[in-house]
Amino acid sequence: MNENTFEKLEYFRLIEHLKTFTSSNLGKNLIDKLQPSPYLKVVTKRLDETKEAKDLLSAVGGVPIQGVGNIDFLIEQVEKGIVLECKDLLHVGEFLRGCRKIKEFMISKEDYTPTLSQYSQSITTLKNVEDDITQAISKGRVDTNASKELKKIRRYIEVEQAKIEEKLEKFLKANKSYLQNSFITKRHDRYTIPVKASYKNQVDGTVIDESGKGSTVFIEPKIIQKHTTTLANLKIEESMEEYKILAELTDYIYNSIQEIKINIEVIAEYDLIFAKGKYAISIDGIKPKVNSRGYTHIIKGKHPLLTGNVVPFDLTIGKDYRNLIITGPNAGGKTIVLKAMGLLTLSTQLGLFLPAQNGTEISIYEKIFVDIGDNQSIENALSTFSSHIQNLSSIIKQTNKSTLLLFDEIGSGTEPNEGASLAIAILEEVYKKGAITIASTHYGEIKNFSLMHPDFENAGMKFNPDTLEPLYQLEIGNSSDSNALFISKKMGVPAHVLARAENYISTKKYNYDIVEQSKIRIDVASETSNFSYVQYSKGDKVLLTETNKEAIIYAPADENRNITIFIDGQMAQVYEKRVKLLIEASKLYPPDYDLDSLFIDFKTRKLEHDIERGSKKALKKIQKEMKASNLE
Repeated sequence: MNENTFEKLEYFRLIEHLKTFTSSNLGKNLIDKLQPSPYLKVVTKRLDETKEAKDLLSAVGGVPIQGVGNIDFLIEQVEKGIVLECKDLLHVGEFLRGCRKIKEFMISKEDYTPTLSQYSQSITTLKNVEDDITQAISKGRVDTNASKELKKIRRYIEVEQAKIEEKLEKFLKANKSYLQNSFITKRHDRYTIPVKASYKNQVDGTVIDESGKGSTVFIEPKIIQKHTTTLANLKIEESMEEYKILAELTDYIYNSIQEIKINIEVIAEYDLIFAKGKYAISIDGIKPKVNSRGYTHIIKGKHPLLTGNVVPFDLTIGKDYRNLIITGPNAGGKTIVLKAMGLLTLSTQLGLFLPAQNGTEISIYEKIFVDIGDNQSIENALSTFSSHIQNLSSIIKQTNKSTLLLFDEIGSGTEPNEGASLAIAILEEVYKKGAITIASTHYGEIKNFSLMHPDFENAGMKFNPDTLEPLYQLEIGNSSDSNALFISKKMGVPAHVLARAENYISTKKYNYDIVEQSKIRIDVASETSNFSYVQYSKGDKVLLTETNKEAIIYAPADENRNITIFIDGQMAQVYEKRVKLLIEASKLYPPDYDLDSLFIDFKTRKLEHDIERGSKKALKKIQKEMKASNLE
């Protein structure tokens, strides 16, 4: 499948919606990697998994997969030799507990979900690692009982802290007059008492810090410095012992890393499958039958992304005909049907249930191509039509017998006769390649082609003639008009205009009657003249509007409205609307003026004049030309 297909069918909206049913990032990440499969066995297996998941969820209401988060990044750290912190080890422990719970649950439901329960056999229960983490870490820190050495160190720490507090209490009572406040505080991890700045030299100890205004200094009394040094050393020993315990726990994880990786894959797969099950329940979806021979039979299907009061549609293709031409009014639902067909097919190939009725059967494909919407490209300076043709050209080259093609308004965007003819030629070409094609159109020529072709079928979108509202119902076997004339009548267009339009549609014979107008010449100098029809005369001076060059009329318009002009010493014919009158001949030349002389160049006129006066040079030139002509 190509990116354009996914974009036009809003495939990624469906993917994002499916992700909302997952319980962890494991499932979300796997959905991002999921691709529609063109293989019948894979699709059948996916649908079977979804059915088991839906049935299980409907029966028990849920599965114990919540809270099993993604630990990929932690496993990567372990592989790099990084020792995990307490919170990270707890995360791994929770994951292992979740794996154990889901395995126990799935085994207990083996009779109802034989396929899904079988996956749980790949889960390795690491109860010993799980228990070691739980026992060694509590309340976000290494537990005192994690090792005998840690327990001994922390007991010594408690002793030293008690000695410090006892001596400080005595010091506070003995030096009460020097103190700003009678309490013990910690500054830079040292035990201190707040002393008035003016008495700091009266207290035996080390200044550790002072207040912002400088009125108070925080002094560590000398009598506890021995104990604080001992306490600091014990804290270092505690950190070293904690690190040793964390390293051992991390090593346990490293030794089981392959089993944990497999567990991650299985849990991700479970999360994805149960997300499909939840989605199926949310849309009251059905499991479609599947095939790979191009046969699709949709019963009361709906677009997967539409909500509310959606009108279902029936569609069959691939049995009696392999090409469907959909017609109908604008905004009548043709595009929605095309998109729904594409998205329902992609959903099936993902293993999703469909918003349709039982009996629905979907064909799967190796390739799905669409040409839907405005593809105008400003960057490549392509018009909408050019961009459509570029897309269609690419599609034709890639089409094979396992291809679904969805064309919206094929051939539109250019002159109707050419567009319809091109569309028919394209439909013929992809038909020869064995593709299944559904195309919408307004062109009657395409409808007629489909009507005559034995492997094509017409379908129409129904329209309510009383309310001018589309019914969004697809009716196969009957083409539908665009209802342009009917809508025009409702909107007040005169009856005789509509009658003429109907006549043109049926006969293609158009009325070329010209209203008689007085033969008034237009004076281009007059800006108030409203006449546009001009009868040109020989000798009129005109302007060619396309080249902005001046010319002289030689002959007025013929039956095809072409005028003969004299320009750049040559005769030429142009359509009368491409010239503009500058000055009439009657205003340029006297009544008895020989207008034919206007169309003879200067050299010819000079030669005639020389002959009239008996020029020997002129006579010799004529004789020479005649001799040369005879030789030829």
